[in-house]
Amino acid sequence: MKYLFTPLAVDTPSNKFIAFWAWTILGSLIWFISTLNSFIPTPKEVLSSWVFLVQQEALLYELYVSLVTNFEALIITAVLSLFISYLIVLPIMKPFVNFCSKSRFFGITGFVVLFTLVFGGGHWLKVSLLVFGMSVFFITSMSNIIVEIPEVEFDYARTLRFNNWGILLEVIIWGKRDQAIEIFRQNAAMGFVMLTMVEGLNRSEGGLGALMLNENKHFKLDAVFAIQITILLLGIVQDAGIKYFRKLVSPYSCLESK
Repeated sequence: MKYLFTPLAVDTPSNKFIAFWAWTILGSLIWFISTLNSFIPTPKEVLSSWVFLVQQEALLYELYVSLVTNFEALIITAVLSLFISYLIVLPIMKPFVNFCSKSRFFGITGFVVLFTLVFGGGHWLKVSLLVFGMSVFFITSMSNIIVEIPEVEFDYARTLRFNNWGILLEVIIWGKRDQAIEIFRQNAAMGFVMLTMVEGLNRSEGGLGALMLNENKHFKLDAVFAIQITILLLGIVQDAGIKYFRKLVSPYSCLESK
C-alpha cells in the first residue's frame, strides 16, 4: 500500500487495480451521500431515466445525430489543422499560422451570426463551430511541436540527401505522426465538451445537447445525469479507440522504458 503514496513509484498492475477500485468505491460513496439531499438523483433513478429516454425520448437517435456531427467535425478539423500547421515551415505563412493559433482567444459565441450567414445554419453551422473551436487549439499544439523539432533531426535528414520537401515529409509529417495523433485525441475530447454547447445554440437537428438542455430546463436531473454518463462512456470509448490507432500507426511511441 505504501507504494500508492510514494512519488514516482513503479506503476504495477496490482497498484493500478487497487487504485482503480479505491477511487470507484470512494466515488460511489460520495454519490450515495450526495443522494441524501433531495436534488441529487440516485443511481437507480438515473438508470430508470436512461431506459425512459431510450424508449420515449429517442435517446439513441439523438445519440446518432450527435455522433455524426462530431465525427464530421473531427475529420475536417484534423485535415484542416494539419495542413495549416505544416504551413509554418514556409516563412511567408508563419504570420497566418500564428494568427490562427492566437484565434483561440476568440469567444465562439461571437461567431454564431457570421457562421450562420456563411454556412446557412442547421447542421453545417454546428459542424463549423466545432471545427473552429477545436482547430485553433490543434494548430497551436501542432505548430509548437514543429517549431521545437531539434535542428539535429533536420541535419541528419540532410546527410541522407533529402531535399527540403523530403525533410518536410520524413521529419515533420511522418516523423511526428504519433504526436499529431495524440493532439487529435486531446482535441477529440474537447469536441465532446463543445458538442452539447453548439447543439444548444442550434436545436433544429436535435442531438444530445438539445435533449439535455430540454431536460435541464424542466429540472429533470436524473435525465441530465443519464445523458452526461452516456457522453462520458462514449468519450472513453473514443479515447481508447484513438489511442489504439496511435499504437497501430506508431508502435514505437508506445514503448515503455524498463
